Amino acid sequence: VSIVGSGNWASAIALVVGENCKKYDIFEDDVRMWTYEEMIEGRKLTEIINTQHENVKYMPGVKLPENIIADPDVLSATKDAHVLIFVLPHQFLPGLCDKIAGNHAPDCIAISLIKSVLFEEHGITLISEQLRKGLKGMDVSVLMGANVASEVAAGAFCETTIGYNIEANGKLCKQIFETPLFRVSIVNDIAGVEMCGALKNAVALAAGFVEGLDLPHNNTKAAIIRIGLMEMKKFIGNHFPGVKEETFFQSCGFADLVVTCYAGRNRKCALEFVKAAGTKTFDQIEVELLHGQKLEGTQTCKEVMKIMRREGSTGRYPLFSSIHAVAFEGASVQSMIDTLGHAEM
Repeated sequence: VSIVGSGNWASAIALVVGENCKKYDIFEDDVRMWTYEEMIEGRKLTEIINTQHENVKYMPGVKLPENIIADPDVLSATKDAHVLIFVLPHQFLPGLCDKIAGNHAPDCIAISLIKSVLFEEHGITLISEQLRKGLKGMDVSVLMGANVASEVAAGAFCETTIGYNIEANGKLCKQIFETPLFRVSIVNDIAGVEMCGALKNAVALAAGFVEGLDLPHNNTKAAIIRIGLMEMKKFIGNHFPGVKEETFFQSCGFADLVVTCYAGRNRKCALEFVKAAGTKTFDQIEVELLHGQKLEGTQTCKEVMKIMRREGSTGRYPLFSSIHAVAFEGASVQSMIDTLGHAEM
C-alpha cells in the first residue's frame, strides 16, 4: 500500500492505514508515503518524519506509525504498489499520473480521498475518472466523509463512505481503512460520493458568511445546511442521473455537509472574508489561515456558477447563486438571506 500525498489529511489517514497494514497479513507492513520535500529549520521533512515519526509541518504533535516511510521520490514511493491512496490537491495529479502509470504492480487499484471535481468545457469530470485515465484504465474507488483530519488523528469516533465500481475492490479498501473508531460504509455510487465531497465545500462558505455577521446564526446555519443538501441533490441528480438517494444520507453526504459547515476550512475562511469587509481577497485569506492547504469551496462555487449560467438554471439554485454573489460579486450576506427568504421551498 502506498500513500500519494503527505499533507494534513494524508498524515491523519496514514495513522489508520499504517496500523491496519501491520494488523492484517494480506498487506505488507511498510507503507511508503510520497512526501513533497521541504526544509524545516534546516532539516528535510522526510528525514524528520522517518526519524521522529511526526509530520511537523502538517500534523505537529501526532506520532505516525513507524511503518509509515516518507519518500521524496514518487517513483520509489509507488514502485510495485498494489494499492495507491491519493490524498493531495488535485492540481498535482496530471504530472504525477504520468510518472506513476506502469510503475506499480500489474493488478494495482487506487482510491481517491480528494474532495474535488474538475469542471471542464464539456462538463464535469470526476477526479476518479481523471485518475482512471491517467493510470491507463486502473479501477479507482473514492473515500469521502465527515472526517476532520485533526479529529481523526486524535482518535475521535467518526464514519466515512467508500464509493466503488467493483465490489471486491471496495471491500479491500474498507479493510485498509476501517477501525472501531473509523467506521466505513461502502456503496456502489462513485459519482454520488465524489460529488457530495466537492459541493459541500461551496455550501460551507454560506455557513461562514452568516457566522461572520456576529448575529444569532444557529437557526440560519441549520436552514443553509438543509437548503444546501437539497440543491446538492438537485445539481448532482441533473448531471449524474444514476446517483442513489441513499448516498446523500451516508457520511459522505449529510454528515460531511454538517461538519464542514461547523468546523471546516471553507467556513473558517468565509467567516474571515465577511469580517474583513472587503479588505482581503479569498486568495489572501487562504495564505494567512491555511498555511499551504487549499481552499476548494471558492473554486467549486465559481465553476458551478459557470455551469448554471450555461444551462440557464441559476434560478433553480438560489443558495448556490447567492453564495457566488457574496463571494465574487460584492453582494452582502443579508442579500443572500433575503434571497432565501423569498425562494420557493
